[in-house]
Amino acid sequence: MKKRIVIVGATSGIGRALAIELHKRGYVVGATGRRVERLQELEHQLESRIHTQFMDVVELDDTINQLHQLKENMGGMDIIVLNAGVSNYQKESVGREADLHVVDVNIRGFANLTSYSFNLFEEQGHGHIVGISSVAGLFGWGLNIPYNASKSFVNTYLQGYRQKANHSDADISVSTILPGFVESEMTENKKGMFWVQKTDKAATQIADAIEQTKNEAYITKRWRFVGWLAKLIPNWVWNRM
Repeated sequence: MKKRIVIVGATSGIGRALAIELHKRGYVVGATGRRVERLQELEHQLESRIHTQFMDVVELDDTINQLHQLKENMGGMDIIVLNAGVSNYQKESVGREADLHVVDVNIRGFANLTSYSFNLFEEQGHGHIVGISSVAGLFGWGLNIPYNASKSFVNTYLQGYRQKANHSDADISVSTILPGFVESEMTENKKGMFWVQKTDKAATQIADAIEQTKNEAYITKRWRFVGWLAKLIPNWVWNRM
């Protein structure tokens, strides 16, 4: 039986590229997002083994109902990739409301789907949760405070569920994916970026990490050096950057 994978946040960037890459590898793909026209375009492009579902992760109860409907249409779910996320990097609309919107999407929306999926996988006896985090989650940054903090939450949250999975009778894997800079709408027009990776190549490496059920994977691998360096820099240095 072909594995069935749901990708939450598949209308652009890494999510869309990953849906295409995994479809090439023979997976039955379920794609979600808020932009219905882009989901329809993806359906037309892939033609078969593709199911789509509107989803706004901020609407917590609706999200679970929509995931359940998608899972039923696919005949089940073996893997879920939690990719939906937003950033307010250097935008004019920064402040309380913008910060809370990032928290709603990147933390509450993420936790809602992770906890539901874990319980589902325990009931069915197997499953794989893949969270798309970021190297940005390894440090605080004044230009993108809520985004970095939300990805830090993702890292710790998944670590906790990975430990929980190790004590479960079910065969559950939990993977944390930490991309560096990848071409997408989120990184468009950002200044000071380096090692910017093509979306397709990033998707290929993420797909490899999923198939290898890695606990943690940096995309690309050289970003592991940045992660190591970030952990070594003392707080007084960060505070003066």
